[in-house]
Amino acid sequence: MIKPTHIEHIGIAVSNLNEAIAYYEEVLGLKCYAIEEVPDQKVKTAFFKIGDTKIELLESTDPEGPIGKFIEKKGQGIHHIAFAVENTDEALKQAESKGIQLIDKQARKGAENLMIGFLHPKSTFGVLTEFCSK
Repeated sequence: MIKPTHIEHIGIAVSNLNEAIAYYEEVLGLKCYAIEEVPDQKVKTAFFKIGDTKIELLESTDPEGPIGKFIEKKGQGIHHIAFAVENTDEALKQAESKGIQLIDKQARKGAENLMIGFLHPKSTFGVLTEFCSK
């Protein structure tokens, strides 16, 4: 059985990373601790920590990338919720065995050196769901 330990992060699609960082820092009082580009996902990310959970801001580096397409279709806002699991590959296999449609059949490298894998929102009540492990 998949047993997430906590919400690893909430991914939020933004059009302008610098403007969004300013909001999280100046209005909410959080501190951006990392900015990272993930070229294969065509995205630039910024991370904030609040308790055990992180907020990941995602700015597209290519209008044809997943975040660019998401913003064009739905606008800025919550993009995905990520759960920390012990083993991403195992969690993906278990989800698939329960009839969940996968975006990733195998874990791949994501931001912060995590192994990540996504479940299709058509199988998860409209919520793009990510598993993450170290």
